[in-house]
Amino acid sequence: MPVAHLLRAAGARIRVEYTQTAEQARQCATAAVHGGEVVVAAGGDGTIRLLAGVVADTDGLLGVVPAGRGNDFARQLGLPHSPDAVADLLLHGRPRHLDVLSVAGRTIVGSVYVGVDAAANELANRSRLPAPLVYPTAGLRALLRWPRTRYTITVDGRTEQTYAYTVVVANCGYYGGGLHVAPAAQPDDGTMDVVVIGHAPKLLFPIALRQMRTGRHVERRHVFSYRGTSVTVCADRPMTVYGDGDPVGRTAELHVEVRPRALRVIAG
Repeated sequence: MPVAHLLRAAGARIRVEYTQTAEQARQCATAAVHGGEVVVAAGGDGTIRLLAGVVADTDGLLGVVPAGRGNDFARQLGLPHSPDAVADLLLHGRPRHLDVLSVAGRTIVGSVYVGVDAAANELANRSRLPAPLVYPTAGLRALLRWPRTRYTITVDGRTEQTYAYTVVVANCGYYGGGLHVAPAAQPDDGTMDVVVIGHAPKLLFPIALRQMRTGRHVERRHVFSYRGTSVTVCADRPMTVYGDGDPVGRTAELHVEVRPRALRVIAG
């Protein structure tokens, strides 16, 4: 790993652990925090989510080496990608306190979502296409087979019912490999943004998808946004739930809470 070589060359004391299972990764991260070490997640958003949960629960410090297909968490924080810049940040960067989301006992750093995007994520995870192609292609395939779905959304006690393609509960603004789905979301403001892409003719959805690259989709009249600290989403059929690019489960009711300033990340 180039970053590891650069850190060693700079005099840092490091060790690299290659894990095969999520539980093994959690155990390694827990031991590192208890030993006073910085936990560095080298991978994509799913790897970061997994290790961030351990770090947040044990009051540790997380570093990030963006090495995934989407890298949306790194994009939100403006983290570098070149080995030299990543190594320099890990050596000299300052910790930043970030919020995380709590979903069914799991920690989510970016966003949790149901609807077309969750269905698209399932397709994307099985695809071998490169990142710039896999998410738009998977999204269009999921859209073509998506049934009309009614959601009941409660944000801090206020309830709305709507037919929608997707509901995103966002701590960070990016998902899906660079789609700026929640452009107003900030991971350190103590709240989460809820973006609902409401029902409209399916021919309009690809337009909204293209506009997500810049966040302009929120200007469309069938896109709604809310903000709060507690969110519950129900649907008229069981929902497949995804978070940070990985499956969370299948449920009739999704409940999300924000944990303010729960995670320390080297990002400054």
